Amino acid sequence: MVTVLDQSKGLKPRHPEKAHRPDQPVARKPEWIRVRAPGSPVYNETQKIVRDNKLVTVCEEAGCPNIGECWSKKHATFMIMGDTCTRACAFCNVKTGVPEALDRSEPASVAEAVAKLGLTHVVITSVDRDDLEDGGARHFAEVIGAIRAKSPKTTIEVLTPDFLRKPGALEIVVAAKPDVFNHNLETVPSKYLTVRPGARYFHSIRLLQRVKELDADIFTKSGIMVGLGEIRNEVLQLMDDLRSAEVDFLTIGQYLQPTRKHHPVVNFVTPDKFKAYETVAYAKGFHMVSASPLTRSSHHAGEDFEKLRAARRAAIGR
Repeated sequence: MVTVLDQSKGLKPRHPEKAHRPDQPVARKPEWIRVRAPGSPVYNETQKIVRDNKLVTVCEEAGCPNIGECWSKKHATFMIMGDTCTRACAFCNVKTGVPEALDRSEPASVAEAVAKLGLTHVVITSVDRDDLEDGGARHFAEVIGAIRAKSPKTTIEVLTPDFLRKPGALEIVVAAKPDVFNHNLETVPSKYLTVRPGARYFHSIRLLQRVKELDADIFTKSGIMVGLGEIRNEVLQLMDDLRSAEVDFLTIGQYLQPTRKHHPVVNFVTPDKFKAYETVAYAKGFHMVSASPLTRSSHHAGEDFEKLRAARRAAIGR
């Protein structure tokens, strides 16, 4: 059976902090965004490992449409530092509020789950923790260290917050030497005020540029959603900004409205337009590009990392 995952029909309000926002009708999704409902035996096994280790995944919290496919391959993206974010972005399905104290056993729990799942590549992301002095940077470093100790051959990708007004935080994460440092721009600068009001576009560009200055061997990656009302030239300018920061890998996916309280989908971008964006991005010099309606930052991350590594080798060999 093929279905569309609907995140808007929960039994209780998931986002009470967004209750003041006017309802925005959830647009019907086109045929090219249909996904299979989860439920395979391997999916259930992955779910059990996540539950047994008391872990949070962005797959569930963000309502990712690819959860059925990924968990059926024992691929999960771990979201550290709790399930409550200090920001209230208009696109995001993660709840907003006052987070709990950090769980000091979490690095060991994540490392145990990575080992049990047999992951060759793992993606670690987090909520924004503006309440912490370092934005959670040391916790990221501890998780990286725990995984390396338990599964030394596993490559590690981090998808971090922007560490806005957290001096020295980025340096802590980079010093832990993740294989890929990902920080998503999410959208074009003209949409920040309504879509990502707590962030600053050029701070995020500078963050990615600074990673390369600190350690040129680390791959850098960023992603955006389309369908939020941006125009094509804005996306092309964003590509140029990322290339100026020497970002290696770009992901582009369709924004899907989680609930009536979130930003509406302005338009559904067709697969052929995603292909056109991919062609342009490669022409601008990205080593790796993933652009499709269901592309997400961590979707096929392991396979894409191998392609990225091969692309760099090829570039060096020229």
